[in-house]
Amino acid sequence: MSGGGRPVVGLPEAVAEFLSALRARKLSVHTVAGYRRELELVAGAAAVAAGVGVADLQVRLLSGRLVRTAFAEFSGPRSAASVNRAWSAWNQFLSFCVAEGLLEGNPMAAVPRPKQPAKAPKPLLGDGSASVTLLERVAAGARRARDPWVERDLVVLALALVTGMRSAELLGLTLGSIGGSPGDRRIQVLGKGGRSRSLPIEPPLERLVECYLDSRLARFGLSALARSAALLVDTGNEPLRRGGLQYLVRQCYRHAGVHDRVQRGTLVHALRHEFATRLAERGASAHELMELLGHSSIVTGQAYVASTAREVRRAAQGNPAYGVLERLGPQGGPAG
Repeated sequence: MSGGGRPVVGLPEAVAEFLSALRARKLSVHTVAGYRRELELVAGAAAVAAGVGVADLQVRLLSGRLVRTAFAEFSGPRSAASVNRAWSAWNQFLSFCVAEGLLEGNPMAAVPRPKQPAKAPKPLLGDGSASVTLLERVAAGARRARDPWVERDLVVLALALVTGMRSAELLGLTLGSIGGSPGDRRIQVLGKGGRSRSLPIEPPLERLVECYLDSRLARFGLSALARSAALLVDTGNEPLRRGGLQYLVRQCYRHAGVHDRVQRGTLVHALRHEFATRLAERGASAHELMELLGHSSIVTGQAYVASTAREVRRAAQGNPAYGVLERLGPQGGPAG
């Protein structure tokens, strides 16, 4: 025990306990790996500032001054977005340490968090026709794969475009995720932080899913599928994984001829942005988007609504009447 009655626990041990707690919350392996990376990077800077090795750094030594110094060193070459991710990871980790009785208070209150401009949505470029073209061409067999499976490819794209699910959420679906009576189907989605949401799907998507499942039974010579089986699978009937999903979507973009409509830094996520942007264009509120997308805050939904408003204004500015008004003087006559 320490002099203050708190247990003496090394930082690596505390980090391992924290990551174990994250896994117990059913977070994806990619999310847990991200937390590990952010914690380890700043831990290295903290150990240098404390004059010890990381293995010898004790949690009780993590004062506001030490953590602030570590973040100042860590932040140097990195973007505001990177620092924000690390700040969030450390804030959650140190809150965990407080809850476990390893620290009296969370020292992150002493660490400034950089301001970061809100990210603009990145749907497929254009007026919505790109998603229509994508679905139509993939349905017509546009993706020339070694072992083509149009029904599966179409369901993957359709699910993303009509539900706005994240990659991990798509990959986590099972046959049991789909419930309800015909005409009133819903998909139960496990999102970030273990939060669950129920998304409606309409008859056209129901029919696509049924067609895909029929093709799956025929392709693999099966008579039935368990409700616990992965909904989306590869050509070996193994659960589709992240790399396979990205490759599938990239190939569909390319062969459908819409790859130039995909903005940099997006791939599968472009379909989620497309979903939200087109709904916002048709009057969906920020609160409705928050519910459908599984966001914890209404702020991100507001970004889609604001972005749509800017697009509408830009379109209105193209009205040729503005050109006439520009040529008129302030009194309504020709400009002198």
